[in-house]
Amino acid sequence: MSKFRNRTYDIEIISYYTGYIVLIVAALMIIPITTSFIFKEWNVMLDFIISSAISLTVGLNLIMIGMRKKVSKSNVQWKHGFAVASLSWIVLMFLCAIPYRLSGHTRSLLDACFDVMSGFTTTGVVLLQDLDHLSNGLNMWRHMLTFIGGQGMVVLAITLLVKETGGAYKMYVGEGKDIELVPNVKGTARQIWKISMIYLMIGTASLWIIGILIGLKPLSAFFHALYIFESSWSTGGFAPNTQNIMYYHSVIYETVAMIIFILGSFNFGLHYAIWRGKQREVLKNIETQSFFITSFLACILALAGLAKLNVYPDAVAGFRRIIFNVLSAHTTTGFGSIYARQFALEWGGFGILILILVMLIGGSACSTAGGFKGLRVGIVCKGLVMDVKKLLSSERSMKVYKFHHIKDHILEDSLIKTSAIIICCYLVIFTIGTLLGTYYGYSLSDSAFEAASITGNVGLSIGVTTPSMPVTMKVYYIIAMYLGRLEFLSVFALIGYIGGGIKRYAKIH
Repeated sequence: MSKFRNRTYDIEIISYYTGYIVLIVAALMIIPITTSFIFKEWNVMLDFIISSAISLTVGLNLIMIGMRKKVSKSNVQWKHGFAVASLSWIVLMFLCAIPYRLSGHTRSLLDACFDVMSGFTTTGVVLLQDLDHLSNGLNMWRHMLTFIGGQGMVVLAITLLVKETGGAYKMYVGEGKDIELVPNVKGTARQIWKISMIYLMIGTASLWIIGILIGLKPLSAFFHALYIFESSWSTGGFAPNTQNIMYYHSVIYETVAMIIFILGSFNFGLHYAIWRGKQREVLKNIETQSFFITSFLACILALAGLAKLNVYPDAVAGFRRIIFNVLSAHTTTGFGSIYARQFALEWGGFGILILILVMLIGGSACSTAGGFKGLRVGIVCKGLVMDVKKLLSSERSMKVYKFHHIKDHILEDSLIKTSAIIICCYLVIFTIGTLLGTYYGYSLSDSAFEAASITGNVGLSIGVTTPSMPVTMKVYYIIAMYLGRLEFLSVFALIGYIGGGIKRYAKIH
């Protein structure tokens, strides 16, 4: 009976906090409602009012379930924090997909959920149809989702509501973040949003001015600037037009977007350290060292490989079509400066392999980027060097090996093991995605490219992700995006929790 009471109490805690997160995101629907009102998009406004009402109802009911008994916020355990983070994403995926489905721009609820998860995870692949004629309200919503997803729904909820730092930190870590910018998690969450909002103002203003200079009308230039910044900073890859970044036909626009998504791929802790006057952190940090090395090598190899094919003959074309796409892939942004099938038809096997590798590596930990993360790659590489040095040194040597990430850390075997396990998890879902693509008749290179993009939350497509793709692949891609963004642990905790509940139920009955 005691176990049953504990189980009930666990459900109440998880439901209580999940409900609060749902309420916060549901309340944000006021922004697309207002946008639709301004542009007199009455049907779209009604879609969001309906969606908001449903979401608020679900959120309030979840909170009421958690308030049947007085939930002690101080008793939030790691299993609760991880379950809340992973469960809230699933609930919000369905709720945020409602306006997509009501818009008539998706074939099914599954396609709508796919696009929402793509936005939440800052992946950027789309199944929306007739993208060039989306309403202003829906465009605002989809770019908001990728911007919020980059920072994190839990981070947003902590910023606005949660007071108890104990339970808040466990949910914060459950969403794939562990950096502490200030001593308490609520302050850290607020600093993350402060950093993002300052960059939002600077980045949007820059792109707005450039947009006007290249011929966009001021109002249109502003919304394009806002959308492209949100996608760039969140390394999300969404764009308001089918042509993606090519729509603007501007080297300057592409360059500014590239600067923004490189900055967005860096750790929030690194931004905070630089703002506090620690500029040398850029050179000392293991993640920036890893990123600069891998991105430099990838760009050089891609330029050399495509030079043999003589596809992009001049330096400007090389920068816009090769370096831009390599860095877009490496930062897991997913902006494409060429059409999807051009990767298959023009880049050759070597170029595609380079993109697959950098998409899997990804950006920095505790940033808006996906992939293995430069931190883990750096730790594993340093671990290999450490093991070689230990083999070559005297058995009496007790040297302590360290790495620098915001501060000096001891390079422990357990940390190397954990990093390697997470990388292996990414490789497993990448392999399954590749096998699934080949099973359904796609070529090996196409399947591997798309699987790497989905696994790393990148968003570049070689043409596999379309509304007509098999349902099984859509479902798997949703799962892969979800696992990759939350970095497995919180999802595994939720699965374990549900599995444990089913076993207890089976024993009772």
